[in-house]
Amino acid sequence: MFAKTLAAVLMAAAAIAVPASAKTLNVGANVGNVPWEFQDEKGDTVGFEIELVKEVAKRIGYDDVNIENIPFNGLFSAVQSGRIDAAVSSITITKKRLESVSFAQPYYDSDQSLSALKSSGIQGLKDLSGKTVGVDTGSTGDMWATEHQKEYGISDIRRFEGLAPAMLDLGNGGIDGYISDIPAVAYYIKDKPQFAVVERIKTGEQYSIMFAKDLPLAAEATKAISAMKKEGFVADLHEKWFGSKPDASTSTAMDADQPKL
Repeated sequence: MFAKTLAAVLMAAAAIAVPASAKTLNVGANVGNVPWEFQDEKGDTVGFEIELVKEVAKRIGYDDVNIENIPFNGLFSAVQSGRIDAAVSSITITKKRLESVSFAQPYYDSDQSLSALKSSGIQGLKDLSGKTVGVDTGSTGDMWATEHQKEYGISDIRRFEGLAPAMLDLGNGGIDGYISDIPAVAYYIKDKPQFAVVERIKTGEQYSIMFAKDLPLAAEATKAISAMKKEGFVADLHEKWFGSKPDASTSTAMDADQPKL
């Protein structure tokens, strides 16, 4: 009897002494997507969305965030299968995507862009006839280029896993232009004068955190982002990574509802 009582006491003490397992939010990201998620000189994953998703995770009850590097096109199946809890990578909310995944409220307004070497003579979409353009696989830039290929006479569309390899190929002459999200390209080329964004392509996109379809985390994240906007956290992130406060009329500053079909 005494032995059993002693064993029970020891087990209870052990349970008190050992902390519960940390609750970790597993987030997929296409690392290399500046300034949203990329590796700094120390090898740490940093960026606008990395800081944002870590703050969201903290506010909805997670102790830690694990970032898993996944090619952009693989983020959708990884979320849907439950391999990861959420995904970031300047992911645009679209009606088509809302059929199979859920998003928290938006936090950034964007458009597509055409970038080229200044020496190429390409000054806009009108100059793409017979040319080869690069896009990120499965991105809204990929969708736009595919939809408008015949309209602009684009001879070939080459698909890349991220901005860095596409811009490298653009610099080497492997492609004539690159169609991608304007903020990432503008950030990337700010110290590379050989490149230029030659045309902004108006698509009216908004970015957010992606979750599995109807996962309650999307609603929880929406509430957290609302508080972060009201407190100025998201505006401060914008100033840190883009050098200016967000326009008051954009989703970076304005509270919004969770997107629905």
